[in-house]
Amino acid sequence: MASLRARVLRPSGPELAVFVSGVASMGLEILAGRIVAPQFGSSIYTWGSIIAVFLAALSLGYHLGGRRAADRATDERLAWLLLGTAAYVALVVFASDLLLATAGAVPLPGRFASLPAVALLFGPPTYLLGFISPYAAELSETEGVGAASGHVYAVGTVGSIVGAFGTTFVLIPALGVEAIGVGFGLLLVATALWLTWRGGRREPTVASVVVALLVVGAGFSGTLGVSPGGPVLHQTQTPYQELEVTQLGDVRTLYLDGQPHSAMDVSDPDRHVFDYTRYFHLPMLMTEDVDRVLFVGGGGFTGPKHFAEAYDVTVDVAEIDPAVIGAAKRYFDLEESERLNVHNTGGRQFLRETDHTYDLIVLDAYKKDKVPFQLTTVEFMRLAESRLDDDGVLFANLISAPSGPASKFYRAEYKTMARVYPQVYTFPTAEGSAVQNVEVVATKSDERLTEDALRRRNDRREIGIDLRREIGYYRPPPPTDDVPVLRDDRAPVDALLDPMVGRRYVVQRTAENGTEAPARRRRGRSPVGV
Repeated sequence: MASLRARVLRPSGPELAVFVSGVASMGLEILAGRIVAPQFGSSIYTWGSIIAVFLAALSLGYHLGGRRAADRATDERLAWLLLGTAAYVALVVFASDLLLATAGAVPLPGRFASLPAVALLFGPPTYLLGFISPYAAELSETEGVGAASGHVYAVGTVGSIVGAFGTTFVLIPALGVEAIGVGFGLLLVATALWLTWRGGRREPTVASVVVALLVVGAGFSGTLGVSPGGPVLHQTQTPYQELEVTQLGDVRTLYLDGQPHSAMDVSDPDRHVFDYTRYFHLPMLMTEDVDRVLFVGGGGFTGPKHFAEAYDVTVDVAEIDPAVIGAAKRYFDLEESERLNVHNTGGRQFLRETDHTYDLIVLDAYKKDKVPFQLTTVEFMRLAESRLDDDGVLFANLISAPSGPASKFYRAEYKTMARVYPQVYTFPTAEGSAVQNVEVVATKSDERLTEDALRRRNDRREIGIDLRREIGYYRPPPPTDDVPVLRDDRAPVDALLDPMVGRRYVVQRTAENGTEAPARRRRGRSPVGV
């Protein structure tokens, strides 16, 4: 017991190198998802590529390291391996955007598109870390090959556990990608420096200082606050995604994992900057009396704010990411009130636990390449239906193409909703078959509203916004024979999204708001009829 305590408190140089290599390899694997996601998304294909590349690189390093360990294993070579890894991490921090763009040019099917990027950015450093364990096993003071190997791999696994938990629960919520990369680089350098001091060799010590300067310099150069959306006002890594707030002119935009999610005109906060948010008001033409509304997904809270301000209704919002709520309060004028309640929870969990019923539920938690499948299935649609009043409406803001190969997700969602709701309507937001916001509206009514009926209701009802143009995008039901009904036990959302990989997401912007009325619509006072 005393011997074990001494080894834990005063590990040997090889043991420390193995522990740190475990921390760094698992930490970089988790960080890889955040670096790659803005360009390639964070689908199951991206994560599959990340896991496969890391395992392949480690395996190759283990194999070659094991063959060379008997002749080449020394503390000095362990230090050089750690320094080589740190230098490559500095390159990743400094030039990740360039490397991603270069690798992204490789012509591959969408589901494999991220593989070259992951291999280029993370294959070499992970390969070098693979040498550490067999070298350390050769240098281990533990008697017996089996005992030495078991001890070394146990130490490395403990390091991987620390790297996984530390990166996931501590580093990503608190720091940016560049800062975390710099931290891993400096950890590797510090370990190499400690190894060389023990051996009294000068060359690795000097190299450690040089590599440390490279790592720190890469971190500073990688934090310039400019993006395609304008100067960056705020950027952070949340437990769920990369969040960035930019401003170009008077338009402030929220980006989640590199995709525009919400926007606000700071000079005219009531203006609908993104055209699709105007469609949120279509349900006001499909039901006669709206008292309570639920938004699943907050973003910049454009829809919830407009509903709470324009109508005499109570608005609940279920937003799972606390950082999104914080950014909305700081940069998008979100203020909670008696009519606007924000709940930091997932949409499905909120619907299971709430004792409220709603006249309108808006699903606004989908992205182009990252869709929470639990909010797409027939079981979820039944849960939402049970929380709607008899004349309630479900509105889903999907990102898909309305037709063509990239429309599979929209058509599968339409088919799924149609299993639960008597009437389902489709409203694209742009012409053609581009990837865009496709609004799908479901009602519990047996009566199907025609385009003409919606136009007449738009003319007669005072809802504060003229929706004639939006109604003009009314489309007939799509073909669904070739797509599945999504279920909890089988919801191949990533496969349905795959045809959209690499296609540009078209977000329509408005020049003017189009809202009328300074006066707020009073509950139950709007003219009805078709």
